[in-house]
Amino acid sequence: MTDVQDIQRRIIELDVEHRDLDAVISMLSADGHADQLQLRRLKKRKLQLKDHITLLKMQLVPDIPA
Repeated sequence: MTDVQDIQRRIIELDVEHRDLDAVISMLSADGHADQLQLRRLKKRKLQLKDHITLLKMQLVPDIPA
């Protein structure tokens, strides 16, 4: 596998985890008795995943000389 394929595979894995977290957060938010600390931690993890996905996608874009 090439580096590009590895990055693309990792992006897909992180995106799946991001979507799963979104579903869990939505389900817990709908429940009025959800642990707020747990929700905050899940949301923080979701944001970290999104940031990591963005960084990996930026690695796939070639640098354009100025």
